[in-house]
Amino acid sequence: MNRRINIYEEASRCLLCQDAPCTKACKTGDPARAIRAIRFDNHKPALRWVKDCSDADLERAEQACIHYNWPIRIKEMLRSIHPDDVDDSHYPDLTIDFCGIRCENPFFLASSAVCTNYEMVARAFEAGWAGVFYKTICLQEIKEVSPRFDAMHNNATHGDFYGFRNMEQLSENPVEEDFKILHQLKQNYPTKVVVASIMGQTEEEWVRLAKMAEEAGCDAVELNFSCPQMKHKGMGSDVGQSPELVKTYTACVKQSVKIPVIPKMTPNITHIAEPAAACVEVGADAISAINTIKSVTMTFDSEVSGQRTISGYSGRAVKPIALRHILELAQMQTLNSKLSTLNFQLSGIGGIEMWRDALEFIQLGCSNVQVCTAVMQYGYRIIDDLILGLQRYMVKRGVSELKALVGERLEKFLNPDHLDRDTIIYPKFDKEQCIGCGRCEVSCSDGGHQAIVFDHETRRPRLVGTKCVGCHLCRLVCPTGAIGITKRIEKKKRM
Repeated sequence: MNRRINIYEEASRCLLCQDAPCTKACKTGDPARAIRAIRFDNHKPALRWVKDCSDADLERAEQACIHYNWPIRIKEMLRSIHPDDVDDSHYPDLTIDFCGIRCENPFFLASSAVCTNYEMVARAFEAGWAGVFYKTICLQEIKEVSPRFDAMHNNATHGDFYGFRNMEQLSENPVEEDFKILHQLKQNYPTKVVVASIMGQTEEEWVRLAKMAEEAGCDAVELNFSCPQMKHKGMGSDVGQSPELVKTYTACVKQSVKIPVIPKMTPNITHIAEPAAACVEVGADAISAINTIKSVTMTFDSEVSGQRTISGYSGRAVKPIALRHILELAQMQTLNSKLSTLNFQLSGIGGIEMWRDALEFIQLGCSNVQVCTAVMQYGYRIIDDLILGLQRYMVKRGVSELKALVGERLEKFLNPDHLDRDTIIYPKFDKEQCIGCGRCEVSCSDGGHQAIVFDHETRRPRLVGTKCVGCHLCRLVCPTGAIGITKRIEKKKRM
């Protein structure tokens, strides 16, 4: 059997080393950068970093790989990629307007551990991030616990997690120090966007912090109504669940400063649009969503002196939930007559790791996206592939301005009772790609409609059309991508 390498599977094994030994050994190219491009969904542009490499160069790179198990098959992986069919000489820029502020691209650091001091944010700006929602500033003393992070891995794997839990609260720096940092950032990086995230406990505190942000030269202020693990009463997500409180605090801040005001919503609520609408009614310029989701993990290593607590969950596992909230916020204007004449924008947060993730938020109405967990996992360097992937996508689509993509998929979403229930799409089996594992039959038999028969001698599945309901569970469990789709057709009438 001719076994073809799965480049994404192979790239996912890469440790994404700092000062990568493979690149140091190669000398004529940068295989580590090429592998990172594949890992973050830019496999065709990856070849630009190894275009001058000979097979011997790539073999030396492979021999230098320090993977704990077996070396990444660098040469085989890169040689299996076809040349890029997109001209990279005319990539569009990603400038976009957000709250009247020109942003060089839509990618911002989310208020979190990834932006807690000047040096960190400066490195992010140098790397290419357009802006920062600086870690939330408050007037209360903040003392953090140890450890305060936990992660969800597949089995016993390390390093690559799909979900992340944190018990971190707000900035531990003195208030004056944080605003001095923000002032210095804006002075030294005038083309970057600096947003102060703040959290008060009373109207007076909200106003005081907002004014300090404006005086520091910040471009905007984010109101954190959503931190899920505050130890102080009257702060965080408890406030964010009350339309009356967020409306009051948003109004007093809006009246006290001239810079844009951006409330940040909690997902720990049934109807996120209710507090968000209350904020918009009193002048909020944009809405940030979502903050982390209240959660519990049970690993012993994450206990604090033998104790546990509910805290925030993030990472790529939460993206579908975040998108659901963004959809509801984007639809808010058409469903709420009070908001029909008001203009506000959306900043999307939640599980953004690759450029396609960011694109999905943009297509649902976000002019701006914020990233946290992916930066904690892979570093500021992921901005390279976020920008590259989005630019290349725009070229393929023939789109010259990013704003043209904002909200373009909203019309695709209907209520369940309006969806087409009179047609069907059957799965299609590719015999060349099928390796005969039988996973499709197992899942269809035990979790579907018993519409697949598996021939144990030839090790090939066969679809029973009279039983198939077009659910596509088989396609989703196939490990080789051997199951595709056919054309949509009318369902046969039941006799």
